[in-house]
Amino acid sequence: RQDHPFPRPHARQHPHRIRRQGNRGRPRAQAGRRGFEILDFPCNQFGEQAPGTDAEITEFCTINFGVSFKQFSKIDVNGENEAPLYTYLKNEKGGILGTKIKWNFTKFLVDREGHVVERYAPTVTPERIEPRIKDLL
Repeated sequence: RQDHPFPRPHARQHPHRIRRQGNRGRPRAQAGRRGFEILDFPCNQFGEQAPGTDAEITEFCTINFGVSFKQFSKIDVNGENEAPLYTYLKNEKGGILGTKIKWNFTKFLVDREGHVVERYAPTVTPERIEPRIKDLL
């Protein structure tokens, strides 16, 4: 559907967790083999935790945390310059601060049809989300 502003055409083919990540992450590789994708959008709006270039952020995350999922270019997730994807995600599932993203590592779980299933606080671990992901697979 055209009304889902996902960053690439095939993104709606699999359930995925869209995460706003600072400089770390540990994806669960086995989920990817079952049709699940993690989409990461670095952002420097939270304590300037991602000050580098896109290449520097990717290199840092790969070397220090073994990140193997797709990282997109750095974006804003709040404010007048926020990416349209995040406008959509936040409008579909508000959080404790309304629609505003509170901090790095806020996560959204999106189903195969592009519907936002759930929004998770930065403190929610991938292990706690895994049962819900399995339900969608």
